[in-house]
Amino acid sequence: MRLKFHSAFFILASVLSAVTIASSQTGDPLPSAEDVVAKMMQFDTQRQSELTEYTAMRRYMAVNKSRHAEMLVRVTCDSSGAKQFSILSEGGSSSIRKLVFHKLLSEETEASRHGTRNSTRLTPANYDFQFVGQEKLETGPAYVLAVSPKTANKYLIDGKIWVDANDYSIVRIEGQPARNPSFWVRKVHFVHTYEKVGAFWFASATRTKSEIRIFGNSELTIENSDYTLNPPIDSITEADRQGRLIQ
Repeated sequence: MRLKFHSAFFILASVLSAVTIASSQTGDPLPSAEDVVAKMMQFDTQRQSELTEYTAMRRYMAVNKSRHAEMLVRVTCDSSGAKQFSILSEGGSSSIRKLVFHKLLSEETEASRHGTRNSTRLTPANYDFQFVGQEKLETGPAYVLAVSPKTANKYLIDGKIWVDANDYSIVRIEGQPARNPSFWVRKVHFVHTYEKVGAFWFASATRTKSEIRIFGNSELTIENSDYTLNPPIDSITEADRQGRLIQ
């Protein structure tokens, strides 16, 4: 929904899920990167003004050769984009939970605050964009843009984004952190996907693979579910319908 990329993906001892998506080119003229980004920001501003708050459930799962851990949390995001997390249950390796899960929650809370959030959003102020092409995803046709950070901010990424060709929301992000998150982390690669709830796109899942010194390969999966919107979906859908009639 929002054009920010959570810090959750930069601290890890984490994960890779290899996904192959078939490319589908059309005969229609393709837009420039500038056109896609301009519409992406325009539509995002409109959606942010319509959504006042949401809650969701999030499950963290991490594993390496000898350890594993899980944690279930409730996420609450207010109209400003600030997030709060309530831990509902956790189990497995105490070191993973303390050094990975709890750290992720702390970092994402910080990144969601207004001052930090503006410097991490996927906008021309923070990134250079290059048009790569068009692909057909399960969610529909999408424009593919390469994104390069303008600074080595630990919350920024270097990779690609997939932008829905109909409503210009980001539906997939893939890449690595702009800056290595830690001396202990040799390499990180992540795939972040979104799902549509009513008129909005929310984080669906993140799968990350990391190479960690001493511990070797580690995997982290974050799954989101049970989104509850305020105002409710019915109200948003009706407002969206009326807005389209006016345009």
